[in-house]
Order: sequence, then C-alpha cells, then structure tokens
Amino acid sequence: MSKYTTGEVAKICNVTVRTVQYYDTRGILTPSELSEGGRRVYSENDLQKMKAICFLREIGLSINVIGQILKDDGSAKVIELFLEEQKQILNTEIAERQEKLKSLELLSNEVKNKTDFTLKNISDVACIMEANKKMKKLRRNLWIMAAVMGVFEYGTLLLAIFTGMWWAFGIGMGIVVILSIWLSAYYYKETAYICPECHKVFKPKFKEMFWASHTYKTRKLTCPECGNKGFCLETHVSQIEK
Repeated sequence: MSKYTTGEVAKICNVTVRTVQYYDTRGILTPSELSEGGRRVYSENDLQKMKAICFLREIGLSINVIGQILKDDGSAKVIELFLEEQKQILNTEIAERQEKLKSLELLSNEVKNKTDFTLKNISDVACIMEANKKMKKLRRNLWIMAAVMGVFEYGTLLLAIFTGMWWAFGIGMGIVVILSIWLSAYYYKETAYICPECHKVFKPKFKEMFWASHTYKTRKLTCPECGNKGFCLETHVSQIEK
C-alpha cells in the first residue's frame, strides 16, 4: 500500500503543508503512522480522507462540522444530504444568474435599437424586469391559495357526505367565499394593465376588471387614455408612473 509524507499529501490535494498539519492537530486527519524520526506518514486511505475533507471545505462546511461528520458511523449519508443541499443552492444561483442574463440581453437590444439611449431607458428596463418578477410571484401565490381553497371546499363537502355534518360544509363554504373576496381585492390592488395601442399603464375600476373577459395574462378593458377597447397586457401596479 502506498505511503505519503505530509508534503506529498499537501501537493496532491493542492493545500499547504501547514493545512495538513493543522488537520492532524484538530484530530480530523491523523496519520496512520509515524516514521522513526517522528515524521507523519499517511496511507492511501488517509489520502482519500484528505480529498474528502478538501471537498467538504470547498462546499462551505466548517472544520468543526467536518470533524463531527467524519466521526459519525453514518457519515456517508450525512455527506449525501449536504451534497443535495448544495445542489439546490447552486440551482437557485443558476436561476438567478439566468434572470440577470435575460435582463442584460433585453438592455443590450434596447441599446442597439436606440440611438438616443439614456439612463432613463435603463431605468425603464429595470422596472419592467422587476414588475415581471413581482407578477410571477403574485400568480404563484394566487395559485397556491386557490389550491388550498379547493382542498378545503372539497374536504368539507366529503366530510358532510360521509358524516352528515352539513353545518361544517356551510362554514367551509363561508370561509371559501370570504377568502375569494379577499383574493380578488388583493389581486386588483397588485395589478395594472398596459394598453396595446398607446402603451399607457392604467388601473381600471374594480367592477370593470372583475367582469372583463380575460386570458392568463390579458384582460379586455377600455384604455382611459386613448379609448381603445381590447385585450390589455397585465402587469404589476408598480409600473404605473407616479
């Protein structure tokens, strides 16, 4: 079996000799034996353990945590959980960077297409991107609430059918109605619309918005600026110029 000196382990793992010695003093990586001169001698297993330690350090684990993990008999499972967590963090970072890339591409196209590009144009693009993010979050929250309401409604209905507790269904429906009214008011408060003709961002009356024909991202409304009646693009209320 191969044996390694402190310097060889340090070179293979791309760390300093002092780092390897420090891990020994902390009891994280103790050499398998000592030479006659008192020098540390590491086995192949020690080297593999050192590589694992370096990897765990790279993904952000502290020395104390690594020491506790390696002492545990189920260290492999614990490390697997940390790896899964790290994958989720990296995926989140990738998604955020992709959003930034989209913003840069949009801004780049604006610069290419306009000879009189100003700082205000940059501000406008930033506002649009931020509004899109807010709308995605708003729609996601609404879907979650709608799903909860559906489960609550059908749950109380099944309870009434199988137990005869129709009063519970009545109370459940009352709660669903109240939540529906609240969601409608919340949705109205957070949204505005862009006219496809004059590009005016406006907020219609609640009654008009509530009863208007609509698709996932548009609603048939009358623009207060140019009078055009048609499907207007939904956006976040922050897009309305103050």
